[in-house]
Amino acid sequence: MPARKQNPGTCAKALKINLDASKYGVFAEIGAGQETANWFFHASGTAGTVAKTISAYDMTMSDALYGKMERYVSEERLTSMLRYEYQLLEQRLGAKRADHTTFFSFCNTVRARGYQDAGECHGWLGIRLQLEPLGEPCEIILHLRLLDDSNEEQMAALGKVGVNLVYAAFYLRDDLAEFIPSLADELTAGSIEIDMLRFSGAGFEHIDNRLCALKLVHNELTDAALFNNKGQVVQPIDAFYKRPITLLRGSFNPVLKLHLDMIEQTKATFASELDTTQQANAIELCEISTKNLLRDGAVDQTDFINRADVLQALGKNVLISRSAEFHRIATYLSRYTSEPIGIILSIGLLNELFKKKWSENLPGGILESFGRLFKDNVQLYVYPWHNTRSKELVTAENLRAPASWGFFYRHLLENNRIRAIGVGDPSLLAMTSRKTLKLIESGEAGWEQWVPQQALELMRQQQAPWQSK
Repeated sequence: MPARKQNPGTCAKALKINLDASKYGVFAEIGAGQETANWFFHASGTAGTVAKTISAYDMTMSDALYGKMERYVSEERLTSMLRYEYQLLEQRLGAKRADHTTFFSFCNTVRARGYQDAGECHGWLGIRLQLEPLGEPCEIILHLRLLDDSNEEQMAALGKVGVNLVYAAFYLRDDLAEFIPSLADELTAGSIEIDMLRFSGAGFEHIDNRLCALKLVHNELTDAALFNNKGQVVQPIDAFYKRPITLLRGSFNPVLKLHLDMIEQTKATFASELDTTQQANAIELCEISTKNLLRDGAVDQTDFINRADVLQALGKNVLISRSAEFHRIATYLSRYTSEPIGIILSIGLLNELFKKKWSENLPGGILESFGRLFKDNVQLYVYPWHNTRSKELVTAENLRAPASWGFFYRHLLENNRIRAIGVGDPSLLAMTSRKTLKLIESGEAGWEQWVPQQALELMRQQQAPWQSK
């Protein structure tokens, strides 16, 4: 995780806000006590910040205030809470303080560990605030998973995240490099996961929420983050729940016609094993690892946005992850859906799975990594490769696996854990992203023929190596 410039304690943050006479607001918390508000009461000067605290814990009471909804722990419920409480605050105190105060409402709706409860513990937190007196309100919301075992530990973590969010919204909002890691201040490693963060409204137009997704992953606050083909950051469980998934891993630097063919060839085979409802619900992902974005040890944000823009122009959802191992990305996807998952890869990457470096941290080595990969409803869809020396088309079916793994590989094939897919245009096999990028960087002509037209048009507009070519 990148180094922090500052890391004040939770109580010190609450005190600073309490002593800042320009900030005044409401705290509404549902599902895990009033843990954020409690920090402001523990610090001195609470009357300087807190207009009201509320916990509409009873569902009937909550519905009466915020409206009836299908799910109580949801972004929809959070948004309703934020806007209701903020509007009420302005109505009641606007005439008295609006010209010298920035109002805010902080809300959360959470499912914490209950009695004899082993379900998923998670929640939505957000703040609606003015950036200046009399200004239009804007919002910052996040989704987190509570990973501690006990209710007491989860509530403690929730309160700290809440204070961290309020503090960052006031004092760190112009510096994402500080804002995002500060959300985990004072928290034990592994106690939470923040898998979505979104800024919206007046004053936040300059913030690209896709960079928030990237920074959450890079700062190890989550294993992966997702944005859809419109560039909107979305919460994985909402996007993946009960949906079959196909995922293509790659650097996409640049994206090629080859990549699109890999997806299309897989789609045909994958869909043949789904019923009508599953086919309608299936979702495609293009996944980029942060390891594929490093330049001189740092993540190149412009390069990331360029690649994301191109993928979105092609109608693709983008998953950004820090999981180099295939079994980790499979486990991540299986957390959110029980439907079939198809991971698309090349012959070269399939060979990589038999190398020890990908399972060095597993007691069971390579065998355990495959066991984790195929634990749930996961299949590998393998795209062929043209061996330029032997002129042979190498497929998953005729691939010669490492000698000691030959029988195991045949077992995976025969049980449809590994599936061979075809190629729509065999000429596409002659080029890779790495070769194409070398052509671009050297100024050689002809690279354009390997890139989809829609992507090519966008690439030429970007500040990238191909712009002047």
